[in-house]
Amino acid sequence: MTEHQHVAPSRLQPVDGEWRRVSPKYIVVDLVGNLFSGLFTTAVATLPAWLLGWGVWWWLLPAVVAVVSIVLIALTPRRVRSIGYLLRDDDLLFRRGIMFQRFVAVPFGRMQLVDITRGPLARSLGLAELKLVTAAAATGVVIPGLPLADAEELRDHLVALAETRRAGL
Repeated sequence: MTEHQHVAPSRLQPVDGEWRRVSPKYIVVDLVGNLFSGLFTTAVATLPAWLLGWGVWWWLLPAVVAVVSIVLIALTPRRVRSIGYLLRDDDLLFRRGIMFQRFVAVPFGRMQLVDITRGPLARSLGLAELKLVTAAAATGVVIPGLPLADAEELRDHLVALAETRRAGL
């Protein structure tokens, strides 16, 4: 290939542009969720050994569950920083994940519903979750940890784009 030839990037390859990340406040929401689920799972894993008086080996189960929960909690800040989205000409590209990365392109013309959800902790931090629903269940995307004003602005922008794409404008 000569130096003058240009290779177009693949459709789902990470592209140049400004990736928008979720709010750093979302780390708190995710940490609290992981902490509660880790405590609950560890408690449930402890029940057989504690209630039934089973042997020492049964105490390994809650220990392993606790270690896995601690690792998940420790990775939470990095996992949250990996979440982002990019508005392109014809679609929204969403990414998340550290080891197992996921990239999803949601075409504007295929969006059927754009929904904002706010749990109690997220609401207290001024955050919201934006859910994009398409006809294909596999391409549904949830963008967590957006500041409420950004989520509302993005929702309105996506709905307007979806309407113009469906109308063929």
